[in-house]
Amino acid sequence: MAVDPLQALQAANRPPAPAVADAAAAGTLLIAGATGALGQELVRRLVGRHRFARTRVLAREPMRAALRDVEAVPAPALPIAQWPPIAADTALVQFEPPRLYHDRERALWTPDPAQLPALAAWLRRCGVRTLAIVQPHEQGRLPEALKRGLATLDEHAVVALGFERVILVRSAQKPAAARFANPAERLAAWMLSAARFMVPASEQPARASKVAELVDIALRLAPPGVHIAAPEMVWQASQGDALRAVAEAWLGVPR
Repeated sequence: MAVDPLQALQAANRPPAPAVADAAAAGTLLIAGATGALGQELVRRLVGRHRFARTRVLAREPMRAALRDVEAVPAPALPIAQWPPIAADTALVQFEPPRLYHDRERALWTPDPAQLPALAAWLRRCGVRTLAIVQPHEQGRLPEALKRGLATLDEHAVVALGFERVILVRSAQKPAAARFANPAERLAAWMLSAARFMVPASEQPARASKVAELVDIALRLAPPGVHIAAPEMVWQASQGDALRAVAEAWLGVPR
């Protein structure tokens, strides 16, 4: 049976019907910290797949977004507590610094972890109901008892603001490149470098694409409440093709 070319073109240009699981994600997404390899993956996945009707990205200076339905919103040069509210339903915060060789990333605003309480309070004033935070985690530094719970007073303060959903993903980060002032420091660092091999494999950094996929699934499936992904869980989810199954078990979603 021949296919009418006009019908084929009309079908190709027709927007796809939204999936049932994505219906709850409709609305406006506000991103603070769309930088680094992880920020790029998060934007590619959440924006490129049209999870939200509109996306706003905080920027240090005016810039034109290249993606459809994406708006760059300049962050005022004021304390966060004095920022005017911006309408949003869901917010994503991540702290990976911009890559200096990416001009676009230098124009984006990236929060400092110490700014999290003030930023979360501002997001709550913006009307945000779901807050996802990708928190950098230094390997081997967080006590076992705190990996799956609220680790700092700042995190407690964020939860106390009354968001419907708080999704906290502790993503292990690569150790920063050390700088040495003299050969003695370099020698001492070399002698102590064997300690890095003592970090369990389950606390090694996961691929940015896998972390972004985990955040995407959590935003779509997480029920109301506080959901904290320990570094071991993030690493486990990044192995093989079991990410969705691991995420559903973490979120307590029936299969």
